[in-house]
Amino acid sequence: MSEGSLKTGDIAPDFTTTTDTGETVQLSDFRGKRVVLYFYPKDSTPGCTAQACGFRDQYPLIEEKNAVVLGVSPDGMKAHQKFKTRFDLPFTLLVDESHAIAEAYGVWGPQSFLGKKYMGITRSHFVIDEQGRIADAQVKVSPGESVKRALKALD
Repeated sequence: MSEGSLKTGDIAPDFTTTTDTGETVQLSDFRGKRVVLYFYPKDSTPGCTAQACGFRDQYPLIEEKNAVVLGVSPDGMKAHQKFKTRFDLPFTLLVDESHAIAEAYGVWGPQSFLGKKYMGITRSHFVIDEQGRIADAQVKVSPGESVKRALKALD
């Protein structure tokens, strides 16, 4: 799937994965609620921490809007647990070590940092409505803008 190929109105690709607590969860488990599904490259890195803490700080407002936040990265359960504990994150982090979820959402691909090329996650988020459709898609979004735009989409 090419980058950013999912758009408003599309059915959000369902998936099953492991959470930071080791539980198995499916996106469809959240039908009836809105979901901010955000993708970030790596636990405990500066941009990813800023994005996660932004969602943490706005979480009461997000919950008031009948929504939950799910963070997705290629990190494993232990890294997610450390990240969540260290920054007191009130939402669920999802394990995507095989990057199958990121691929389904079109946000896995070639990256470049300090001249080094590698495969990784493109920072992005998708706001999914109560019926499982994409209400907003933001690909290649900055950490701060991700939180602001997700909140705006929930309004």
